Amino acid sequence: MSTTRQHPPGDLGREPEGAGVASPVPAERQWRTLSLGQASGIVPMARDFARQALHDWGWLPASSADRRAAAEDVLLVVSELVTNACLHAEGPEELRIGRTSKALRVEVVDRGTGQPAPRTPHRAGRPGGHGMFIVQRLCLDWGVQRTPEVPGKTVWAELAAPA
Repeated sequence: MSTTRQHPPGDLGREPEGAGVASPVPAERQWRTLSLGQASGIVPMARDFARQALHDWGWLPASSADRRAAAEDVLLVVSELVTNACLHAEGPEELRIGRTSKALRVEVVDRGTGQPAPRTPHRAGRPGGHGMFIVQRLCLDWGVQRTPEVPGKTVWAELAAPA
């Protein structure tokens, strides 16, 4: 498995099924999964799914401007990652959202072979190409997981939980 960033032991990420090693995932992480393979209206569906998870986990309705901003950041990151999978990776297969008391992780599984990257240099006035720049700016970290001999990848991003 490879990622775009190196992580210390105890990383919040998940090992693929059958990896044969103990998972570094904290036991308290709660996951929600949405299949997107044959769906239509994928981006709004993904945002609605994420919004419901945030509501169930107490992020929404927000009790302060900071909490509202944190929830909106999550919804924007979900939109950007799912849109990128639609435009550049043969479509998303699955959206996963996991949370601990300290962070929320968004994962989008797709069939694509490409490598997402922020547009460099970033030019704010030009249309398109801002998705991964936005993800990079809003998230604690993000990366790509690949499993050898399995097509596609998982693009993930982690955001801090609101205080």
